Parts: sequence; structure tokens; C-alpha cells
Amino acid sequence: MPTKEDTLIIGGGVIGVCAAYFLAEQGRSVTLIEKNDLTSGSSYGNAGLIAIDHAIPMPAPGVLTQGLRWMLDSSSPFYIKPRLDPDLIRWLWQFRGACKAEKVQRAIPLLLTIGRASLDLYDELHARHALDDGYHRKGRLFLYRTQAGLDHAAEDVDLLHDFGVSGQVLDAAAVRERFPLVKSSVIGGVYYENYAHFVPDRFVRELARVAEGLGARIRTKTEVLGFETSGQRIAKVNTTRGVFEADEVVLAAGVWSPQLARPLGLRLPIQAAKGYSITAKRPSDWPELPVQLADDMVAVTPMAEFVRFSSTLEMAGLDMSINQRRVAASRQAMREYLVNAESLEELELWRGFRPMSPDDFPMIGRSKRFGNLTLATGHSMAGMTQGPITGKLVAQIITGAEPDIELTPFLPERFS
Repeated sequence: MPTKEDTLIIGGGVIGVCAAYFLAEQGRSVTLIEKNDLTSGSSYGNAGLIAIDHAIPMPAPGVLTQGLRWMLDSSSPFYIKPRLDPDLIRWLWQFRGACKAEKVQRAIPLLLTIGRASLDLYDELHARHALDDGYHRKGRLFLYRTQAGLDHAAEDVDLLHDFGVSGQVLDAAAVRERFPLVKSSVIGGVYYENYAHFVPDRFVRELARVAEGLGARIRTKTEVLGFETSGQRIAKVNTTRGVFEADEVVLAAGVWSPQLARPLGLRLPIQAAKGYSITAKRPSDWPELPVQLADDMVAVTPMAEFVRFSSTLEMAGLDMSINQRRVAASRQAMREYLVNAESLEELELWRGFRPMSPDDFPMIGRSKRFGNLTLATGHSMAGMTQGPITGKLVAQIITGAEPDIELTPFLPERFS
């Protein structure tokens, strides 16, 4: 006999769990299903950053040209594996359309709005529930070894200043005062105040615990096999652990969302972008300040008892193999920027997929084809940043409340 719920959420990462929490808080009967375990995807090994101030979208003038050059180097920070994939070609065409100065100008305030709303919710969630996940608001310091990189960063500071963001350009001495572990090769940096960091999988599990306390049910090892529809509604969701019926269905499956949506006749322009992280034991003198090895695009985040180095963007489909050249490039960057990097005790090498949208905006909203399906996916590299506000928006959509943020820029049909 099918299990009947008010709301069924597909996906056990940060987006799905945040949606479960905010719906349960509103008194909805909620079941979340996840094909593996909670945080088995990109919510586990990511950089653990809540990134607000540096709200410049990935598609920007010059990025596609640089990306095409990097395509030839499998160790580059942004690697697109050349292949005849119609979905990738379509995605790149849409990405190209977003790489315009006027679109960047429109994107920045939207990204700042959704990011700031999410940061406020993070503060509220931690104050209300005492989540044990190593949450800190210390800002973030971008480190540069090249004058060209520092000059470009200063241009970003000027651009963001017009939108109310106060970045500070620092010389080498000021950088060393904030983060003493840099080598003399670092010539300067930029500090942004509105960043937070934590242990990402601990946050998701802590919030899941709170959601369960509010009545939400979480079913792991439950894989979606298909959907049964009736008119313009999803009637049943067939899984490896039975059939679910729900008044509302939320698709929050990250990089797996397109293949789940396709049998429903929905084409979601999401490309898998593999990222890597190296987690090491944290030395006792490591500052509580996230930094970015900016010329090499390596994020460095202190996380409780360890420190994580996260890097690269590899668009090679759903290929989980480890590209050792890319890992070696990250380790080389660590040695070039940081003292004693060679002596760090590495604990884990991880890789996972980011669900990249062509315009760097998430897809949040009801499906036009199915009236009881809400999409919450395609968060690119900002899933942790945008998780709480996405979850709250999903709850507002489903309950009919006025959304905290204007949803038009994020509606899934913008790509139709």
C-alpha cells in the first residue's frame, strides 16, 4: 500500500534537508528520501563556505575564452573535457549567453540578496538550535602571488563596492598579520567580511536531526525508480523501498535532477562539475580564517579539528574517477602559498559533483508542467551558501506564503 504524505522531498543534501526543516516547522507532514546516505553527495566534502560578498557570477566576460584555453589542460582550475554531448553543447551556448557585462551587473544584486537572506537564516538556525557544526563568521582572505591576479581582484573590489560590498585590498604585510602561515611569495590579498564557514556535512546532519524532532521522516537507501502521473500532477513516486503518494513533490537531487526529471518531459540544463578536496589534520597554530589560494583557485577552510583544501571544476560528465594531475596541481599550490604545507597529515581525498546551471542561478519554483512538483536544484557551487533560503522558499511555495525573495530570476522555465 502506498505511503501517503503531504510533501515528499527527493534528495538528502543540504537543499533537501533545509526544505524538510522549514516544511516540518510549518506543520507539514514531510518525508525525505535519499538513494544513499545523507550528505553522500556534494554536501559532504565541499569547502564549507557560506560565500556572500564576492557575488560575481561564474559566467562573465572573458571567462568562456579562458575556459576554452583551459580545456586543453586537464590540470587547469576549470577543465571541460571535449566531447560530442548535445546537452553539454546546449549548456555551453546558454553559458555563453550569460557571459555579458550587462547580465553580470544584473546578477550581482540578485546573488547578494539570496546570499544575505541565507546568511541571516544560518545565524538564526544556530542561535535557535545550537547546531554543533563548527560555525564561524570570520570573513575570507583571498591570497595572490601574481600582480595580475591582485590587480584583477582590486577591480572586483571596485565593482562590488557599487553594490554595497566593502572589500579591503591588503599588502603583503597586512596579509601576513591576518594569516601568518603564508610564504613570502604572496604579494597581497583581498579581505571580505561577509563569509561564514563550518563543517558542511555536520550542519546537514544536525539540521536533519532537528527536522526529525519536528516530525519529518528521513528514509535513506531509497532510490527513485520512476513516476506515475495523472494529468498535470505527479500521482506516485516508485522507489526501491515502495511507492509514495504525496500532495506535493520536491525535486532537490542536485546533479541527479536532470535524469530524474527527463522521463517527466522536463529538460533541466544542469552539468555535473567534479570538484576535489583534500582534508588534513589541523595544526594547532592554524588561524580560524578561510583563505583562497586565488591564482590557483584553491579554497582553504579550517573545520574544527581539520583543514580542507577544495579546488577545481572539471566538467567531464558523471565520471567519478580521480584525475591525479588535478590533485597534484592542488598540492603544488598548497606548497607555493603556505609554510609547512609539505608536513600536513592528509586524512582524506574526496571528489563530488556540483550541479552547474548555465547562468549560475539556482532553479527554484513550481514546474509549469506538473502543478504539484517544485524544483530546487542547480545551485552550482553555492549549495551550502543558498541552502537555508532555498529551503524556506520551497516551504513558502508549497504553503502558499509570500516568498521572502522575488522568484522570477530563479524560475526553472527561464531556460525554456
